Amino acid sequence: MNKKILIIGHSRHGKDTVAELISKNIGLTFKSSSKMAAMLFIYDILKHTKDYNSFEECYLDRHNNRELWHNMICEYNKKDPSKLAKDILKYNDMYVGMRSNKELLECKKQGLFDYIIGVFDPNKPLENKDSFNINIWKHSDFIIPTGNINEVKEKVNKICKLLI
Repeated sequence: MNKKILIIGHSRHGKDTVAELISKNIGLTFKSSSKMAAMLFIYDILKHTKDYNSFEECYLDRHNNRELWHNMICEYNKKDPSKLAKDILKYNDMYVGMRSNKELLECKKQGLFDYIIGVFDPNKPLENKDSFNINIWKHSDFIIPTGNINEVKEKVNKICKLLI
């Protein structure tokens, strides 16, 4: 059975890059919270209010609507804070981009993840707490500093050796 991994970090700090490297290295599959949420419900809601012409247009515009997307995911998870995580883990080994501390705490309580990897780029700004309120330093089993792709690859390779 594959390990279940959560990758967290601020917007545009390299979470998807780390997930792609892990996937290439040991074959784990992944889905970002934004992509899954857009597939499940966000696009269907926003395509009328924001006049998106396609799923891709909606998904690419997510960075301009971080707080809105965060709030929509929180509403989706209202009855069960781990709902989106469970949806992602049905088909994937890694969940990339959880944004809510409430969701994280419930997932930890239920033991949904074997490891939590924090991704942090010290050269990039931190996200507003209205769209990301997880303390990656407190909850991560590993922290990967990003910025230099060769160093990221080296660190991911080391972590992958521990995961298999």
